[in-house]
Amino acid sequence: MKFILAFFASLSSTLALDVRLDIANTFLSPDGFNRSVIVANGTYPGPPILAMKGDVLNVFVNNSLTDGTMRRSTAMDFDGIFFNTSNWWNEGSDFVTSCPLGPNMSFTYNVPLGEQTGTYWYHSQLSAQYVDGLRGPLIIYDPEDPFLDLYDVDDVSTIIEVGDWWQIATPVLLAGYENTGVVPVSDSGTVNGVGRFQGGPEVPFPVFNVTQGKRYRFRIINESARNVFTVSFDQHNITVIETDGVPTQPFVTDSIQMFAGQRYSVVLEANQTVGNYWFNAPFVGGSPANNKAGHQNASLTRAVLRYDGAPAEEPVGPFGLGPENGTGGSIEPFLVPLNPTAPPDPDVMLTFNLSVVAGRALWQINGVSYLPPLTPTLVKVLGGGDTQAAYNETENTFILPANATIEVNFPPSQDDEAHPFHLHGNNFWVIKSNFSEEVNTVNPIVRDTVAVGSAGTTVRFRTDQPGPMFFHCHIFWHKQAGLASVLLSGPDQVRAEENPSPEWLNLCSAYRDLPEDAQ
Repeated sequence: MKFILAFFASLSSTLALDVRLDIANTFLSPDGFNRSVIVANGTYPGPPILAMKGDVLNVFVNNSLTDGTMRRSTAMDFDGIFFNTSNWWNEGSDFVTSCPLGPNMSFTYNVPLGEQTGTYWYHSQLSAQYVDGLRGPLIIYDPEDPFLDLYDVDDVSTIIEVGDWWQIATPVLLAGYENTGVVPVSDSGTVNGVGRFQGGPEVPFPVFNVTQGKRYRFRIINESARNVFTVSFDQHNITVIETDGVPTQPFVTDSIQMFAGQRYSVVLEANQTVGNYWFNAPFVGGSPANNKAGHQNASLTRAVLRYDGAPAEEPVGPFGLGPENGTGGSIEPFLVPLNPTAPPDPDVMLTFNLSVVAGRALWQINGVSYLPPLTPTLVKVLGGGDTQAAYNETENTFILPANATIEVNFPPSQDDEAHPFHLHGNNFWVIKSNFSEEVNTVNPIVRDTVAVGSAGTTVRFRTDQPGPMFFHCHIFWHKQAGLASVLLSGPDQVRAEENPSPEWLNLCSAYRDLPEDAQ
């Protein structure tokens, strides 16, 4: 891997990488239960998109969905990628920056990676469609990675994707949620697309192969739609070196709690006796009382760390849940960016009070439940939408000045679970973590997805790249129930620089012409 990075470092020109994602229905059984799914290129998770710093991705998405029991349109989001003022129309957030892509249609997303490096992922943004399987990793390698001396291996074999899995199609689950207000409980958890459910077949666990004495950069992505995973390797500490694409001062821990949408890179040194060890990924997400099928067993989400020379068998011993001491996985307050910056004082301060209507699938920010508009935010901006009057109240759109520092404060919530709020097209400083009482304005961690919950959370970000930024809970059941907003900065600057393609301009009219069962 280091030879490959050195080779790329010798290249001075930006590479344009063509990627093809064929979105189609097929039957898969990630946890041993066979069902119709929505996937890219026939696999769950989808194929890894691997790029280098500075590359431009041309992602050709072809929609061949036919199964009418699920959504047949789609919208591709590249989680954590910034885009910029002249490229927002490629960002892929349905009804924020574009309209969905209907069946038997194709669209090429132009994705400039700029100076970003690290661990990202792609998924359907439409409704809760990625629950049905449309999700996969996006890795941006850095030829000049400041941590190159800390690891020996960093390739496709060291990508770890944890996710939640349901055996029933999303529209049925959403209907049940809307009728009861109870978020569906997953049947299982998966590691790199493989899992088990209680009482189901003993699907072979994934295997991560290592050689004693070598050091591995594992890129761990929580691609779930709800579940919080706490990951660890038996008898091995790990060193965190990246948080949501941001290089992090090395921090040694025994476990990491990961919310939906969050990513970490960790270095594991294969310094134990040759053998087999568990990778643990137990999760929480929903009350056991709602586990009506009796399928959910968090201890079944795991893989095997296998040393060269060890027998091809599972580790001896029970399915544990990982370390019981240390941080308990709540490491966010201890993390510091590799190159920390003190966030500027805020120019604009917002308060987001989260609430849910009892007994209903209706979440609100400041008393407003987000509903996606028929005309996307970006289309309205290009048409002159500079004032609040251009946006319906239910669009929950906040118009912000360009080149300003914005602070968003989430007061302590009465809700008993932490909501992973994700900001599209930007990072933020975590001034106050939900897992600490400290207010850090000196060297706070920088990321794009943060837990918001009972202890309160505060973030700050800059609007140096104006545009419509979707800001939502990454529990997609909650997002679908209204827990979302749009932070629109510098609409006049967006309009001055945006130059969307004719293909993008045609997406909305094509989508509106679709029959309801094809949307």
